[in-house]
This record gives sequence, C-alpha cells and structure tokens, in this order.
Amino acid sequence: MPTSLSPVRASTTTAPSPAGRVGQQLYPNYKVIVLNDDFNTFEHVANCLVQYIPHMTPDRAWQLTNQVHFEGQAIVWVGPQEPAELYHQQLLRAGLTMAPLEPS
Repeated sequence: MPTSLSPVRASTTTAPSPAGRVGQQLYPNYKVIVLNDDFNTFEHVANCLVQYIPHMTPDRAWQLTNQVHFEGQAIVWVGPQEPAELYHQQLLRAGLTMAPLEPS
C-alpha cells in the first residue's frame, strides 16, 4: 500500500505537435502544504491529516505535524490537481493554515 507521500504518476493527454505529430503532454502534480501557526494544536493537525489525507497513518501524521512545527511547513500530499484541491480545501475548512497549491 503506498504512503501518502509516495509519488503519483502524472496524467497524460495526447496533443498534436507543431509538426502534426501526436505527442504526450504531462499534467503536473500538486503539493498540499500545511503551514505552522500559533493556534492549532499538534493533536488537531495530526487528527486532520489522518481524517482527510488518504492512507495517512497516525504515526506519519505526527511526523508531519512535528515537521510543520519545527520547520514551518510540511508537504502532506502530492498528486493530481483535482484531489489536491479537495484535500487542501478540507484541511483549510478544518482550520489549518495552508500554503497555496503549487505544482510539484
């Protein structure tokens, strides 16, 4: 079973190239990043990660929560844009301080 931070293959689409040949274009993956703040508790951050990030284990959530606290941020998930937007929005609604989504 993959971990929450295991690489996800980028989606591909077929598009004509300038010379009329068909080529593949990759869709970028996006990073979901939690930022440190002065009001969320360690427990709340870890619980939110377990609740909203697929395959997140409590142990991994605590590791990431410590990274957020000590380093100021942590990438908690990387993958296609649509699920990244969903996880970002869910964590934001739960009160976590989030960086804007960015391509990885």
